[in-house]
Amino acid sequence: MLAEIAHHYNEGGAFMHVIAFWLIMAWTVIIERTVYLYKSSINKDMFLATMQKCILAGNVEQAIKLCSAANAPLARIVKAGLLKVNRPDEEVQSAMDETALVEVPKVEQRTPYLALLANLAMLSGLLGTVLGLISAFKAVATADAATKATLLAAGISEAMNCTAFGLGSALVALLGFALLNGRTQKVLDDINAATVQVVNLVVNNRSKVNVQGSR
Repeated sequence: MLAEIAHHYNEGGAFMHVIAFWLIMAWTVIIERTVYLYKSSINKDMFLATMQKCILAGNVEQAIKLCSAANAPLARIVKAGLLKVNRPDEEVQSAMDETALVEVPKVEQRTPYLALLANLAMLSGLLGTVLGLISAFKAVATADAATKATLLAAGISEAMNCTAFGLGSALVALLGFALLNGRTQKVLDDINAATVQVVNLVVNNRSKVNVQGSR
């Protein structure tokens, strides 16, 4: 299997190296983003239930400790608001918004590059195909009758291998983009929903919040 793949790769010509570079870049982004988003994920419902329990009990200090232990963007944003719980409501919301401006770009970064890498791989494959066919027909035009068929077949093989590799690499990048973009959006939706609910919990339960415990 590996020998066959290596054979097709060698037949594809120089542009196979260019496409391979885009494919490696795509896999690098996919792996890095998958690891980051996995670490950034948190069970929103369980997290909110815990925050509600702590806030209703007036134990903000415990809620802050749980946020620190979670080590996720959502938890860090909520923690920023809880640290300001003894301040006016506007400052609680402002603290969360300020932290969100730092955390949200980290969740979104690099994933859009996969769409670009998919296009680059596909266009590189197309360019390699065109150049391969040009070389093949040029060689056939100057070759003798005995070698024309061989040269034409080799040129077409180079072009088709380049096309197949380019399209396959583009599919990998596009599939990675679709899956990671969906996961990214879920993390962002959880952040938006949870921060609003935590702010409402704090605002609606001011009398129960243990101000001293939050300091």
